[in-house]
Amino acid sequence: MKTIVSASPKDTEVLASLEIRSESYWGYSSDFMDKFKKIYLITEEFILHNPTYILKDDDVIIGFYGLLLNEDEFSLEYLFIEPMYIGKGYGKMLWNHALEECKKLGISEFTIITSPDARGFYLGLGATIYTEVDSLISMGNKTPKLIYRL
Repeated sequence: MKTIVSASPKDTEVLASLEIRSESYWGYSSDFMDKFKKIYLITEEFILHNPTYILKDDDVIIGFYGLLLNEDEFSLEYLFIEPMYIGKGYGKMLWNHALEECKKLGISEFTIITSPDARGFYLGLGATIYTEVDSLISMGNKTPKLIYRL
């Protein structure tokens, strides 16, 4: 049975491992992945202070997402799916849950900084291109910054 539950700090290690496997799915180099791990891995601190949810099928973790709540801008910081489940509708399931969470929190829009590989997923769900920002991993390259308005 599939359920979406709140993450807790004790989930950090397992979610970080999932995040690495999910990002690796796109075939990035080991240098890229080493930088990714240093910059983007989910932390206990993030889970403690931001809505973070896990999609499970019984005890198997399929994916997770996390919303960053700060005064200046709300953002979808994490949305990762185990590679064997990518393309099967689970990302959309987490997305819809995130939209409901945003409504509960009174959030009317949020941004998403994403990889070029995942951009199409978010655009297909109604996000629009907002701008591009400097990549923190590939110096001199840009990465898409999207916005979604509820």
